[in-house]
Amino acid sequence: MSRLVQLSILLAILAAGYQFWLQPILTKLGVGRVVSPLNNTKCTTVAALAACEKLVLHPSSGLLFLACSTPESRAHWVPAVNQIDPSGPDASVDYLATYDATTGKVTRLELPLGVHTHGLDVVPSADENVVYVYAVNHRKPADGEKGRGPDSTIEVFSMTVGQTALTHLHTIRHPAVLTPNDVVGSPDGRSVFFTNDHTSKTGWTRALSLLGLESGSVGFCSIVDASWECKIVAPNLHGANGIAATNDTFFVANCVFGGIYVLERQSDNALLQTHTIPTEHALDNLSIDEDGVVYAAGIPAGLTLLAHIADPKNKRSPSSAFAVSKNVGPGSFYGEKFVVEKVFEDDGALASGTTSVVHDVKRGKLYMNGIAAPHLTVCSDR
Repeated sequence: MSRLVQLSILLAILAAGYQFWLQPILTKLGVGRVVSPLNNTKCTTVAALAACEKLVLHPSSGLLFLACSTPESRAHWVPAVNQIDPSGPDASVDYLATYDATTGKVTRLELPLGVHTHGLDVVPSADENVVYVYAVNHRKPADGEKGRGPDSTIEVFSMTVGQTALTHLHTIRHPAVLTPNDVVGSPDGRSVFFTNDHTSKTGWTRALSLLGLESGSVGFCSIVDASWECKIVAPNLHGANGIAATNDTFFVANCVFGGIYVLERQSDNALLQTHTIPTEHALDNLSIDEDGVVYAAGIPAGLTLLAHIADPKNKRSPSSAFAVSKNVGPGSFYGEKFVVEKVFEDDGALASGTTSVVHDVKRGKLYMNGIAAPHLTVCSDR
C-alpha cells in the first residue's frame, strides 16, 4: 500500500472522527454558537446579591432563598470546576440570603457555622411557618493543602419563615457524598437526595467528563437509628448537576452535553431512569414552578462559562433559560413526552453565567443568578 493511500485513509478516519465524535462535543460546549437575545428587556438587577449559585422560591411567602458568595471568592474556590485554591477568601464571605421582590428587601441569614455555598433546597415542613434548609458545603481541607480538594458535606438547618436565624440540625459527611452539587430535601429534615458531579474530588480524570467518559451519580442519605446512612441510588449519570423533584419523579440536568434525565423513585429509594429530555445545549440547575413546569438554567457556551468563573471581573458568559412541560399535544402519542421552550437568552451583558433560574407564577417573575454573576437578574414575564 502506497504512502498516498495510507495518508488518504488516515485523513478519512480523522475527518470521520471529527464529524461524528469531536464536532458534536464542541457544539454541545458552545463552540461557534450564536446567542440570540430573547425576553431580556423587561428586567432589573439587584447588585447586593452576587455570585449566587442556587436559587429556591418559597411560594407562599414569595421569598427567594439564595446561596451566595462574591465573584472574587468564586475565582479561588469552586470545586465543581476544579478551582480549589484554599488560599482564597475563607468561608465567612459566603452566605445564605432571602430576597423579597415585593419590597426589594435583601436579608442575609444568620448562620451558626461557616459555609462554602453551592447547591441548596428549602422545603416547607408540616408547620407552614417552618422550613428545612439543605445546603451543600464545600469545606476547605483542614490542613489547607492546595490541590487536595474539598471536605464536602451537606448541612441541614431549620428556620421560621420571616425570621433571620437558622438552627443547625445536622452535618452529613459520608464517602457517598463525594462531589455533591445539588440537593432535594425532605419535609421532615431527615433525608435528602443529592447529585455527585464527578467520581473523584481532584485529578485529570475529571476532565474526561468533557468527552463523555466520566460520570456522576445521585445519592440518598437518611437518618437510621440516630445516624446518617448514605448510598448511591442512580449511578452512571454523565454530567449530573442540578436536581429537582415533584412527588416521586426526579429530574437531573446534564451540565456537559445537555439534556435532562427523568427518573422514578422506587420503594427502596433507588431512582430508575425512564426517559431523557434532549435540550439544545448544556444545563445547570433545575427548579419546578407551581404549575409543575421545570425551569432549567442553560449554558450556551460551556468553555466561556469556565473562563467567566475563573475571571468574573473581566469575562462575561451568555445565559439562557428553558421551560420544560408535559406534552399534551399530538406528539405525545409518538413518544414526545415533554416540550422544551427557550424562554430567555442574553449575551452576558445583563445576565452573565446564569446557573439557576426560578419562575414565580403568582408574581410573574423570572429570577436568574450565577455562581460568579455580578448580580441577581429579575425579569417580568407579563
